[in-house]
Amino acid sequence: MEDIEDLLVGSGGAPAGFRLPITASVSVNLKKKKKNNQQSDLNNHSSIQPSLTASHSPKIPGTQTIYMKTFGCSHNQSDSEYMAGQLSAFGYVLGDNPEEADLWLINTCTVKSPSQSAMETLISKCRSAKKPLVVAGCVPQGSRNLKELEGVSIVGVQQIDRVVEVVEETLKGHEVRLLNRKTLPALDLPKVRKNKFIEILPINVGCLGACTYCKTKHARGHLGSYTVDSLVERVRTVITDGVKEIWLSSEDTGAYGRDIGVNLPILLKAIVAELPSDGSTMLRIGMTNPPYILEHLKDIADVLCHPCVYSFLHVPVQSGSDAVLAAMNREYTVGEFRAVVDTLTELVPGMQIATDIICGFPGETDEDFAQTVSLIDEYKLPQVHISQFYPRPGTPAARMKKVLSTVVKKRSRELTNVFESLTPYNGMEGKVERIWITEIATDGIHLVGHTKGYVQVLVIGPETMLGTSAIVKITSVGRWSVFGEVIETLNQINGNTASSERKSNGNKCTPCSNLEEACACSREPEPCACEMTSCGVQNALEESTISLPKNENRSLIRWLLRKRKNQSQKRMENGIVSEIKENQEWSRGRMREWTLVDRDRALVGGMVVSLLTVAVLLSFFVSGSMMAN
Repeated sequence: MEDIEDLLVGSGGAPAGFRLPITASVSVNLKKKKKNNQQSDLNNHSSIQPSLTASHSPKIPGTQTIYMKTFGCSHNQSDSEYMAGQLSAFGYVLGDNPEEADLWLINTCTVKSPSQSAMETLISKCRSAKKPLVVAGCVPQGSRNLKELEGVSIVGVQQIDRVVEVVEETLKGHEVRLLNRKTLPALDLPKVRKNKFIEILPINVGCLGACTYCKTKHARGHLGSYTVDSLVERVRTVITDGVKEIWLSSEDTGAYGRDIGVNLPILLKAIVAELPSDGSTMLRIGMTNPPYILEHLKDIADVLCHPCVYSFLHVPVQSGSDAVLAAMNREYTVGEFRAVVDTLTELVPGMQIATDIICGFPGETDEDFAQTVSLIDEYKLPQVHISQFYPRPGTPAARMKKVLSTVVKKRSRELTNVFESLTPYNGMEGKVERIWITEIATDGIHLVGHTKGYVQVLVIGPETMLGTSAIVKITSVGRWSVFGEVIETLNQINGNTASSERKSNGNKCTPCSNLEEACACSREPEPCACEMTSCGVQNALEESTISLPKNENRSLIRWLLRKRKNQSQKRMENGIVSEIKENQEWSRGRMREWTLVDRDRALVGGMVVSLLTVAVLLSFFVSGSMMAN
């Protein structure tokens, strides 16, 4: 199967994201029925004539419903949002029900075997349902000859700006494959965000590494960076759109710009300069490997200290053993990882670091694994993503001698137990923090916010608080997140900063004199960033986000239900001791009520009964006397 060439031969093609009519000079494969149980020759190309196109188009293009499923990282999620935006712009409906959809679009991930297995299962279901199918992402780009992809239309990772063409041709019954790498897709394509308050911004594709276990390099390729100007312009646009969090995403954020003569600190400083000074839009720096940030640690620390940047970084270590890291070809040592963590922790108040671990890499000994456990136990990082080694076809690690699967599983369980025994959020209870709220928790009850250090805080409040910032008091801590009570929400009215309704205790965010305090303040004492933010709901800036929504009965009902359920959960969380105390208080109360009230009532009742008895006896006595007379 060859790739489709540009639609307008010799003209340079269409602008990114725009659809052009298929001309007769374009060769694609028609999906033909098998004859005599023989596979039709996929190399026989048939030119599409206008009449043929019409006969294969029972519906007007752009009127169908498309079901999308995304696997993998935030970069994949961003690609899906761009594809969804283009399809939506051309009239296609994006549906959640695969059975009712006219076409399925699956965006795949090749990092782990389970993700690819889930993709293969979904493809099988799609075939069984006899639905047209388009597969995008890293799996087809890195393994284009995969058996499961036979007869399936494909969109490569650098061809997402042509997804409309592929979908339309697939709906007509054609098989289309766009896998040739070209220039990077434009950043200003239409986009439908999964969360309207979060912009996932890819700053580069590919990487400079050559890890022996990684399949993503096969798909995403060598490093390709967007220019600083194009990224800054995108930031300006999304802030205007009401985005409240910008996530910088790539296969290796730290390697950004090395192919175009710039570096990550240059980009970060340019982006930070565009963020609103009131802290209403926050920046989150994406995953970075240790080798490419070692020389920029101080500059990156300065950016992480900025009040509009989360003090959080994802730095994968993968193993606590230098021998294993060498076998992985990770290009750094455990000591260099320690240098990254130690430096950032020292220079950035409240710094939080997440990492990744692969258990059971080929050649890993018990001693190697013990070093990994020791590293995790020493640093007590709040987030550790633990996975078992999965050999990816075509990678050097797939040819290495494997550790027994039983040993791999045992090590994974052991490390998980160590990690889950840690208590990274102890000491936060009672603190006052500023949080940025962007989504509803999976329990459907709480809203999810994050502190400056990106600690997840669960709070109760109406959905109108989404996209806003709030001052909260941490009421309790859990293993994976903390719970908070809203003291006040921060609002912006007609460009002037104002705070919304406050609790009766009158708590305020005090001027920040210590960066380790809860609120995300700049180094200057005035003005305090805690007292400044903007409401993320357009056309409703004049309403306090803590107030119950007007003319939104559905939101009000959901808010009340969440609050009621939360109160029930809180009563349950008090535990057996609280229940015993409650029962004891109830018993003592009932005793007091008996001594003060029930005793008198019983006495009066007894007297009444006695009087009635005497009356009855007298009645019988009188009646008997009359009868005797």
